[in-house]
Amino acid sequence: MEELKDKINKLSSKIDKGIKYLKLEDKKKNLEKLKEQMSVPNFWDDQDKARSISSEASFLEDEINNWEELKNNISNLNSLIKDKQAEELLEELNNNFKEIKNKYLDLEKQIYLQGKYDKYTAILSIQAGAGGVDAQDWSSMLERMYLRFAERNNWKVLYLSSSSGSEAGIKSSTFKIQGNYAYGYLKNEAGVHRLVRLSPFDADHARHTSFAMIRVLPELQEVDFNIKDEELKIDTFRASGRGGQSVNTTDSAVRITHIPTGLTAVCQNERSQLQNKKQALIYLKSKLQQYMEVEKEEEKKILKGEYTEAAWGNQIRSYVLHPYKMVKDHRTKYESNNPDDILDGDIMEFIKANLEK
Repeated sequence: MEELKDKINKLSSKIDKGIKYLKLEDKKKNLEKLKEQMSVPNFWDDQDKARSISSEASFLEDEINNWEELKNNISNLNSLIKDKQAEELLEELNNNFKEIKNKYLDLEKQIYLQGKYDKYTAILSIQAGAGGVDAQDWSSMLERMYLRFAERNNWKVLYLSSSSGSEAGIKSSTFKIQGNYAYGYLKNEAGVHRLVRLSPFDADHARHTSFAMIRVLPELQEVDFNIKDEELKIDTFRASGRGGQSVNTTDSAVRITHIPTGLTAVCQNERSQLQNKKQALIYLKSKLQQYMEVEKEEEKKILKGEYTEAAWGNQIRSYVLHPYKMVKDHRTKYESNNPDDILDGDIMEFIKANLEK
């Protein structure tokens, strides 16, 4: 019983620290302000702004409720353990503690996700690097990995553009992943990913090394600067990637170029040119904001698509399928000997290791 009391006290202290670090009291005040805005009669006149505000309010409400529920549960457990009959209920109390601890461990990751854009939707781009057809196939494997990761978290995916490989896989792919803290989690995936395996595209079935570049941006509806119409070059073309009705039969795809910086954004998977233009502009704004915030010239080149050295020496993570099986993150040294699970979207432990680092 004393051991359980000690565990409860330690966990209670961690929860209190988490609530304090997350500044939940300030977030409650922000939530009240957002609810006041939502109660205005003409709130939905500007639907994009209204959706953004209501989404932020829902996000804050969930976060506050989850931590307060956790606090109440540990307090109730602390009261129960002081009861005279606690000894008879020891097994049940231990089970309750385990449930509360697991809930805390799930919420604990939020403590590391307090960056400026961490709660935003993520725009993830995959670009095949060195390795020819193998690299294009590797890019499609990474695409599937992130789609499965999104699925595991019940996040929504919306494609912006995709370019098929010459023989297999993809040359490039860009999609949005919408969910709580999507950018906060996925920002750590940006960089070069390396695959070592026996190539299915080699007649001799020899071992090949392939590379792909991952880029991750937060989706920004509003930015800290104005974009003039004369600074934009807008091209339309026929989509060639994924698409539904009319997508691949009309010039609905849109490419927007910001002339002063050379940054471009493409969207081709919406049904109309107007929808593609809207999504491409959001993507371009996100790129521009990031471009203005980064200081390293190398990072600016990555955003412009000029830096494509997805090759030896630059990898952040290696996935080895032959002659042994291992996935290793070169930044944290965290590794797994089960690449099949990792490639099936089970990447949270790698992400958590980076967040804690």
